[in-house]
Amino acid sequence: MILVGDVGGTKTRLAIFKAEKPLHCLHEKSFSSQNYQGLGLIIKEFLKDHPFEGDVACFGVAGPVRANRIQATNLPWIIDAKELEKDLSLKKVHLINDLKANAWGLRSLEEKEFALINEGEKHEGNAALVSAGTGLGEAGLYWDGKTHLPFACEGGHTDFGPRNDLEVELYSYLRNKYGHVSWERVVSGPGIYELYEFLIQTGKEKRTIEFPDKGKAPKIISEKGADESDSACVRALHWFISLYGAEAGNAALKFLSLGGVYIGGGIAPKIIEVIKKDALQGVNSFKKSFSNKGRMKDLLEQMPIKIVLNEKTALLGAFEFAFMQEGY
Repeated sequence: MILVGDVGGTKTRLAIFKAEKPLHCLHEKSFSSQNYQGLGLIIKEFLKDHPFEGDVACFGVAGPVRANRIQATNLPWIIDAKELEKDLSLKKVHLINDLKANAWGLRSLEEKEFALINEGEKHEGNAALVSAGTGLGEAGLYWDGKTHLPFACEGGHTDFGPRNDLEVELYSYLRNKYGHVSWERVVSGPGIYELYEFLIQTGKEKRTIEFPDKGKAPKIISEKGADESDSACVRALHWFISLYGAEAGNAALKFLSLGGVYIGGGIAPKIIEVIKKDALQGVNSFKKSFSNKGRMKDLLEQMPIKIVLNEKTALLGAFEFAFMQEGY
C-alpha cells in the first residue's frame, strides 16, 4: 500500500492506494485543513479508521519543498518528512509541491476528464499547468522526447503585471493594502473577492450583497457572476477570467508549452461555461487574454488548452510519483 495526500489551504485529502497498476483506491477522506494544527494530526486521525499496511507515503503540499521539508504557503504548518517518518513509523515519506503532484496526476486521467477550451495543434513539447484555488499554483512538464516530467515552480508569486489603466489602478489599490502584489492576489479565490471589493471601493460598481463570512465570498461572487444576477459580481468574475487567461499565457510562454496548457484547481470546473464565452463584459475573454502577447500571438493560439475536471488529480499524482520513485 501507498499512503498519499493532497494538502491545501482549504482542505486536505488523504487516500490509501494499492501499490500496483491499474490504480486501486482502498480508502479516501477529506479534512478541513484549518481545523488542525498540523498534517501529522490529520494523518493519525485518518489511520485510526483506515489501517495502513505499508511503509511509503507521498504528500503534495502547496508551497516550495526544500530538503524534504516545507512551510505551507496558506497554512501555519511546517511539514518535515523525517519527522513524519518517525511519528508514523514509515520507511519513506516523499514531500512534493501540490502542483507537481497535480502534474504527475495528469497521466492517470482519461480524455473525458478534461474540458477543451482551445483545440490548438498537436505538437510534442513541454506543457504547463496553472491552477487557481485558495492560491495560484503553477508547474511545468518537461518533454524529454518520450514523456512529460513534471517540475514545481512558484510562478504564482511573481509580480502582477497590469495590462491597462484600470489594472494600474488595481495595482495601486492592492499595493497600498499588501505591499507586494503577486498574480496570486488577483488570480485565486481570494483574488475574486479583491477584484469585487476594488470595484465597490472605487465606486465603479454598487454593493448589493453583504458577506458576513469573507471565506464564502468568492463562491457567492462566482455564482452570481455566472448567472448574471448581480452587476458587480458579473464584472468581477469576467475580469478574473480575463486575468486568469493572461497569466496562463505568461506561463505558456515561459515554459514554451507546445505540448499544451492545463488549467487545474477548484475554480475553473465550476465556471467552464463562462470561461468558454468569447465576449466578457468589455474585457478580453480567457482565450483572447491568453494569446494577447504581441508577436507571440500566433504561437499561443496553436497551444491546446484544457481544464482538468478530476478534483482528485493531485492524489493520483502523489501515487504516481511514489510508485515511480520506489520502483514498484
